[in-house]
Amino acid sequence: MKLGLGLAGLAALASCGRVGELRPAPGQSLPVKPLLARSTPDAEALLTAPPYARPERVDEIQSRNVPRRPNRFDLPPPDGGAAPVPETEAQAEDRTDDPGLGPPQ
Repeated sequence: MKLGLGLAGLAALASCGRVGELRPAPGQSLPVKPLLARSTPDAEALLTAPPYARPERVDEIQSRNVPRRPNRFDLPPPDGGAAPVPETEAQAEDRTDDPGLGPPQ
């Protein structure tokens, strides 16, 4: 039992380090040349993603804290009550993020 697990582990470990050039299977060929291409792409060109497949990430860090502008589409709740009023800075400082902790009694 232990010998079988050891051999399976060694086989898995030996196969992890195997790196080689990608080639079509024996008896197979690469896909045919696309109609508008100048040459038939090789395996590396077929595996390279075009720029539109992986767009560049845009990380725009908000440089300053700006309150939201009034939104005319900020509708009241369906029960007919008034729309929620944005909290002031003083209320935000008094608020705790932990729902179990409230203001001291």
